[in-house]
Amino acid sequence: MENLRELFQIMTRRFGFLDKNCCSVGGVNVSIIHSHILYEIDKQHHPSIQQVAETLGTDITTFSRQIQALVKMNLVKKTPHPDDKRVYILSLTVEGKYVATTIDQQMKTYLNDVFSHMNEFEKETVIRSIKLLNEAMAKTSNCCTTPMR
Repeated sequence: MENLRELFQIMTRRFGFLDKNCCSVGGVNVSIIHSHILYEIDKQHHPSIQQVAETLGTDITTFSRQIQALVKMNLVKKTPHPDDKRVYILSLTVEGKYVATTIDQQMKTYLNDVFSHMNEFEKETVIRSIKLLNEAMAKTSNCCTTPMR
């Protein structure tokens, strides 16, 4: 039987998940977690800090520090909710939108290059398999899950 952990370890390394910085855009070094946060803020419509932290399965205290770093980098704007001043709404600055869009393009280019080494059937099989794996992972409460708060 295949060593599944090894397969995931190799994929993680090749994807660059262990790198301190996943991307550099216009002289701005972006970590993996910052890349995920920018992606979620861009994808969700004016999310609160709590919404993005929950989506990413991150502890709110740790997440708040990440947001502060992104605010200092002028990539994210934090605005008090008009109806509840305890809640902060997140949005991307112009620079943040540029960085998020550039990272998205870099990822699409990378994945297109990866899939270019497969025929259409292989590509569809991999995509279908990843979807199945994601669904199965969402159903398990075993090891390696990130606590949802």
